[in-house]
Amino acid sequence: MARYVFGADVGGTTAKIGLLTETGEKLDFWEIPTRTENGGQYILEDVAKAIRAKMNEKNIDDSDVVGAGIGVPGAVNVDGLCYQAVNLGWENYNVVNEFHSKLKLPVKAGNDANVAALGEAWKGGGQGYPNMLLVTLGTGVGGGIINEGKILTGAKGSGGEIGHIHLVDDEVDACGCGNHGCFEQYASATGAVRLGKRILAATTEDSVLRTMDNFQCKDIFDAAKNGDAVAKQIAERYGYFLGKGIAITASVVNPEIIVIGGGVSKAGEILFDLLKPSFEKYVFPGCKDAKFALAKLGNDAGVYGAAKMLLY
Repeated sequence: MARYVFGADVGGTTAKIGLLTETGEKLDFWEIPTRTENGGQYILEDVAKAIRAKMNEKNIDDSDVVGAGIGVPGAVNVDGLCYQAVNLGWENYNVVNEFHSKLKLPVKAGNDANVAALGEAWKGGGQGYPNMLLVTLGTGVGGGIINEGKILTGAKGSGGEIGHIHLVDDEVDACGCGNHGCFEQYASATGAVRLGKRILAATTEDSVLRTMDNFQCKDIFDAAKNGDAVAKQIAERYGYFLGKGIAITASVVNPEIIVIGGGVSKAGEILFDLLKPSFEKYVFPGCKDAKFALAKLGNDAGVYGAAKMLLY
């Protein structure tokens, strides 16, 4: 008889939940609202009730369930303590203890970005590679490190925070973390727009981007693909920072494969062409042969990864 495992990916608005077999077959994925009122005290109870309801619906007995994993938007240490999840209203909150008390099944918890990385390593762009680096490019730059098939959590759950690697000494603007010159200030979607505005301000050359009131990262790549010279310059500068940040990370963790996800990854293979010159320039020679791939699971990565935590 097949055994089952549940995964949950909790965000500030919704919690995505999945029922899978222990071999990773997707049986049922659904969402519930995230109730963040009263310090987020109802969130784990709601997820537990949703899992129990699904077990009743599918006639699944406790003995057939390996357990349930959960990813949350905050640093989570190996004991399940979430130091802070601002979007959920949690601070010094033991997710594992609270979730187990409500679900009465084996549970594990992790940071959502790290959990998503595990999902991509299990069933996504990094499938088949036990040593993988996930780089997520969105509003910020996130990451997850999979070492020998397991999440690299770190002492306080902050392993994989690659967006805050320092790249530039003389940056005047502050990063969201309070430091200056962080990786995500240049390689995120918002970072690409910042670079674009700076380059446009430094030249009078015509560009379609000048005709847009508020151009976005996608507009830069679309214009570059269509031959816009300034957009190509912006894209190349963006690729320089992206490749350098990944090279620094790869030189530390020596991944077999580097998977690029997040909204910016929709630009496709052009990202690899843009980042590889600086990646190859800065990476430690012994780490230069890492493969590159695009993420495949999208918003489901966290559900797969949360489930996978129960299986090692």
